[in-house]
Amino acid sequence: MSLAQNKKAFHDYEILEKFEAGLVLTGAETKAAKAGSVNLKGAFVTVRNDEAYVTNMHIGQYAKAPAKDSDDPTRTRKLLLHKRQIDYLRAKREADRLTIVPIALFVTRNRVKLEIALARGKRKYEKRETIKMRDLDRAIQRDLE
Repeated sequence: MSLAQNKKAFHDYEILEKFEAGLVLTGAETKAAKAGSVNLKGAFVTVRNDEAYVTNMHIGQYAKAPAKDSDDPTRTRKLLLHKRQIDYLRAKREADRLTIVPIALFVTRNRVKLEIALARGKRKYEKRETIKMRDLDRAIQRDLE
């Protein structure tokens, strides 16, 4: 079940490789995320000290939680990945000048997971070309119906 999508990432980046990561959340954050109070726009992943963190992901306040439980909605949250995955992400990011972006937040077996991707930034003309191709495909589909 998908809780949030980062549609802007597909517009701004060429997605090369996807990974599934666990997410360390408080109880109130988990309930707020499952209620759909999440925004991934502008979020990014950093790797520090052999650990991965997602920064700038907004999880709103859970309505029934006390105020002290949800101090900062955009705090940095730790990602749960295997060491070899973190090493791979770090190596690819540095060698190929890529970035790591969150794509989707979803629930699997009652656990909140984050789908992250290695991505290469698109140039302005590539974004225009993508929009042009999408519009052309829509026109073709409309004519076929």
